[in-house]
Amino acid sequence: MVSPFSRKGMLKERVMDLVTQTTVLPLLFGCLGIFSLFRLLQRIRSKAYLRNAVVVITGATSGLGKECARVFHAAGAKLVLCGRNVKALEELTRELAGCSSSQGQTHQPFMVTFDLTDPGTIATAAAEILQCFGHVDVLINNAGVSYRGTISDTIVDVDRKVMEINYFGPVALTKALLPSMVERKQGHIVAISSIQGKISIPFRSAYAASKHATQAFFDCLRAEMEEANIKVTVISPGYIHTNLSVNAVTADGSRYGALDKNTAQGRSAAEVARDVFDAVEKKKKDVLLVDFLPAMAVYIRTLAPGLFFRIMASRARKERKSKSS
Repeated sequence: MVSPFSRKGMLKERVMDLVTQTTVLPLLFGCLGIFSLFRLLQRIRSKAYLRNAVVVITGATSGLGKECARVFHAAGAKLVLCGRNVKALEELTRELAGCSSSQGQTHQPFMVTFDLTDPGTIATAAAEILQCFGHVDVLINNAGVSYRGTISDTIVDVDRKVMEINYFGPVALTKALLPSMVERKQGHIVAISSIQGKISIPFRSAYAASKHATQAFFDCLRAEMEEANIKVTVISPGYIHTNLSVNAVTADGSRYGALDKNTAQGRSAAEVARDVFDAVEKKKKDVLLVDFLPAMAVYIRTLAPGLFFRIMASRARKERKSKSS
């Protein structure tokens, strides 16, 4: 004989099953459908964001800048390629002009030649950039130089040169183009920084200092430009397999001229360029493109600075010993 309590429990279970079948599951599937539709619309909107957008890329003649030019061009962006080397810019412009894309229509790139280390050329270059398409949607501050040397041996002129190229140049160009973006209440400024803009490693003082300054400036810019609808993205990659270390300056200002081990083992510029495109497309604010250990180092520097300092001191001893042996 079934007790009244058992019958009551069975009835309750049936009611719950009925509610689940008729209410919860359809509601769950409905929510999943709405979420999927929302994500699809987001992807479509993101892709449309850069199609026909005017994108300015500095340091476009080699390495990451060149690969970014290829990726953004294939996506249908209207490019303004900037650099010091006229011949290299012309070659890249011809290459891109001859490329078709499965993603849709592509556009003939423009080129503007100037030197970021010469403050007198920046205002003129900015005016020339604006004349290409009438406005700028996305500015990618990519041009930069690396450095290798000890602080005690490095002349101050080298610190100034690295800071001029990596910090003052991008800042000056950004300020020159910013008013036109504010006037339109539309624009996106991208700074290609480095993991060394978040943590400092031995024998990279001038480079790390310039990237720390870059991170700080563009973080401030992001906050100040929120009301003007200007987006700011700071991208901090780790080692990239480019000629950055080959062209690095040393303590006395001479060229380093070697592809060091970490750089040689870095990610390909084409792969990082695709990540840059994704970050810009999704309007991300701060992006760290590094493996697990460098990412952990950022957190260790914040949460356990004493441990981080010991690790860096040990790294300095090992590197100094390997150079002397």
